[in-house]
Amino acid sequence: MQEHLNLVQKWLQDRRIKVNETKSTQVIYTLRRSDCPHVYLNNIEIPRANVAKYLGLHLDSEMTWKVHIAKKKEKKKKGDGYKNLKNVLVSWEKSILSLENELLLYKAIIKPIWTYGIELWGCSSKSNVNIIRRFQSKTLRLIADAPRYVSNQTLRADLSITPKH
Repeated sequence: MQEHLNLVQKWLQDRRIKVNETKSTQVIYTLRRSDCPHVYLNNIEIPRANVAKYLGLHLDSEMTWKVHIAKKKEKKKKGDGYKNLKNVLVSWEKSILSLENELLLYKAIIKPIWTYGIELWGCSSKSNVNIIRRFQSKTLRLIADAPRYVSNQTLRADLSITPKH
């Protein structure tokens, strides 16, 4: 690893590209409990971490996606579009939007936030994916103003939301 970092360092120097080593992170993706040697870039040690954020995805060292899902859940609690959507859908007594427009808002605002990178984290454990499914069910129930006794499966079928969403 260090040999390749030395090659990267030379390549960067040749092209006069400056790297901020303090913003770099070393994550070892493995299930084994082994100690890997420290690596350096420009003679500065790259700090180790168990999770790295890359393009909005939280990549944990065991690739369980638990951290990524937890961060998405945490964002939901802080709002992340959900509170704004809820305010629009439940303004006063009944939303003035049609069901089709409410679904359009869900698909345009909420769904992209939750499904970003699903090609990678979609293979996560069922318990992690179920966190997102519960959020989806809660949101769809709000949109359809569906009572608790209507099953989530029926709700998805009635709103033409396939399981992959």
